Amino acid sequence: MNPNNTAFSCHIPELVEDSRTSSLIARRAQLAMLLEVSASPKPGNVDREHNYPDTCFEHFVASSVAVYPVFELAARSKDSIGALLRGAVCESSAWQQGGNTHFGAFLLLIPLAMAAGEISREPPHSGEAGFRLEAGEFESLAARAHAFIRATNCEDAVDFYGAFGHAGVRVNSVEEFDLEDSESTADLRKQNITLYDLMEIARGYDLIANEWTSGFGRCLEGAKSILEFMQARNCGAEALTGGSVSSCSGTGINEAVVYTFLKLLSRHRDTFIQTKFDIETADYVSSRAGEILSSWETSGKTARDFASILPAVQEFDSELLKKRINPGSTADIIIAGLFIALLGGLRF
Repeated sequence: MNPNNTAFSCHIPELVEDSRTSSLIARRAQLAMLLEVSASPKPGNVDREHNYPDTCFEHFVASSVAVYPVFELAARSKDSIGALLRGAVCESSAWQQGGNTHFGAFLLLIPLAMAAGEISREPPHSGEAGFRLEAGEFESLAARAHAFIRATNCEDAVDFYGAFGHAGVRVNSVEEFDLEDSESTADLRKQNITLYDLMEIARGYDLIANEWTSGFGRCLEGAKSILEFMQARNCGAEALTGGSVSSCSGTGINEAVVYTFLKLLSRHRDTFIQTKFDIETADYVSSRAGEILSSWETSGKTARDFASILPAVQEFDSELLKKRINPGSTADIIIAGLFIALLGGLRF
């Protein structure tokens, strides 16, 4: 009800342009997290249809809401990735009791939000309302995020250790700078080890660390897959050709996420599964995802017929849930891919 009978406006006058843009970036990061956990069936992972005994759908939702101020600050920051990560973990755990929900996602989203904020403050984006990346700027976003990561220092590494301990993250054992050894932070300072150095150590056995050190290639792959699926479903089979992506938005975001999840899982071994179980289990999961996806891709059906594959995906989902095999690292990559796609104007 409008007592003054005046025209409704979405303008928020008390926010300066920079605040509006950083808020927009933060909300896109939140939406990416919410879309990922809501997508179903997503084999082995928590979604709107399935919970684990100790972690449920609502825990992920609460975490996604809680971290808004950290993402908003990240979009205005040029350093202190470690402190931002620690802040995200603290906010997440303060709002829910389901344990580690988004540690890997935070590692990806924070530098990407910083990069988006930096781009938004430069021509041709500076001062524009409704900041949005063009498809051709995705590579620049990843490159800038990688530059922020390479500039991390020893205090970022120390903050990472603190965040890691607070979140209770499952990791592989390493001899050097053991994440479960309280003395490791002293060693970090003594040897002046940066957060980027730590990721270099872990890149061979951790998917998220590999993304950090290799430049977010899988995240870009995820964004491209989501956008191309949405285009094929809503705009026909022609290839995405630069410029704005919003013109090919429409229905099917759930299917786009499920498709991309299977695609990335089939191509890249999930290191969370490898850590929790072993390499053979991780390879089996990737192989099964590839088989299911291949059966659909070779059938000649299009994105508009994706529902035909869902029974096989649901069966695969049930198998992994029964065995408590959850491809958590792949989920983190999907979140980052969704964030990039949303920065590019994806709507549904």
